[in-house]
Amino acid sequence: MKTALKTLAGALLVISLAACTSVHPKGSRADLLAVLSARTEAGEILYGHQDDLSYGHSWQVTDWENDPLERSDVKDVSGRYPAVLGFDLGGIELGDSCNLDGVPFGLIRKAALTHIGRGGVVTFSWHPRNPLTGGDAWDISSDEVVWSVLPGGDRHDEFMLWLQRAADFIESLGDVSVIFRPWHENIGSWFWWGWRLCSAREYQELYRMTWTYFTSDRGLKNILWCYSPNGPVVEADYLSRYPGDDIVDILGTDIYEYVGEDWLDAAGIRFGGQVKEQLAGLKKLAAERGKLFCLSETGLEGLVDPQWWTGVLYPAIQSSGSCYVLTWRNAHDKPGHFYAPWKGFENAADFKEFTEKEDIILL
Repeated sequence: MKTALKTLAGALLVISLAACTSVHPKGSRADLLAVLSARTEAGEILYGHQDDLSYGHSWQVTDWENDPLERSDVKDVSGRYPAVLGFDLGGIELGDSCNLDGVPFGLIRKAALTHIGRGGVVTFSWHPRNPLTGGDAWDISSDEVVWSVLPGGDRHDEFMLWLQRAADFIESLGDVSVIFRPWHENIGSWFWWGWRLCSAREYQELYRMTWTYFTSDRGLKNILWCYSPNGPVVEADYLSRYPGDDIVDILGTDIYEYVGEDWLDAAGIRFGGQVKEQLAGLKKLAAERGKLFCLSETGLEGLVDPQWWTGVLYPAIQSSGSCYVLTWRNAHDKPGHFYAPWKGFENAADFKEFTEKEDIILL
């Protein structure tokens, strides 16, 4: 009886809207968590794309205040919008009008609310500047940056202003719920908060300080927090800097396929194996800790494998239990920097076939 009631409750939580992820724009954090959980229990994986409504491979929104934001590379190929839409807040900390990729924050706000209004889920990453050196997020010239922004550090007060500006933006979205995954790819050492740039304790304090300011100081209760190290990594490394079950809602991982000089089939086999193994490990951890998990960033730049979607990615994530998978952006100003097809792309049919899988969910 309990199992039947649980199944019924899960079914009632999923509101069907043309087979989309339906989260009411005024839905609470608990509502978003419940819908994601119900979709996951049903064996479904939400597909996401970074910056999808803001620009595409050969276009960009310019007059964003008047644009209805109906263009999408994913929609041009599949006929549907992605279920998950990713944005980055890099630049918000400086009070800039555009993020690090040149997207106006006004457009990001409008696109996020438009997507949620269509029944979609929004996730935010953040590549803030280096508060100690003045460089970008990839400036790893000092291993004292994280220490400098913690309480007692030389840059703490300035950094709290950065947190305020980021929180101001989230607050400006109003009464909607979003996913936030700050300080990502922290097991690598290419960001100033990375593995060799700070101690495990310093990283945990950075994440917890961010969570405390947003949640306790600012009262932003509409956020699901995602912890997303780069993968593949073993469980011990994954958990070595884990900030705590009390502040993390989703366990994520960022894994990209890099072809380099390898043959495509060898690269695909390696990548697929890495993803399957990492998601299996996250499934175990998620079950133990009562969390959801996801493939928070992935992709193959340039999609040089003509069957990457159905031949590599789908077999790697099928029946994994991941609540969503997000591929990176299609840069309008860098022709080879794209991770989803567009209308006219020679291998677009493979992506469309991927999106038509029963367990892959778009709007």
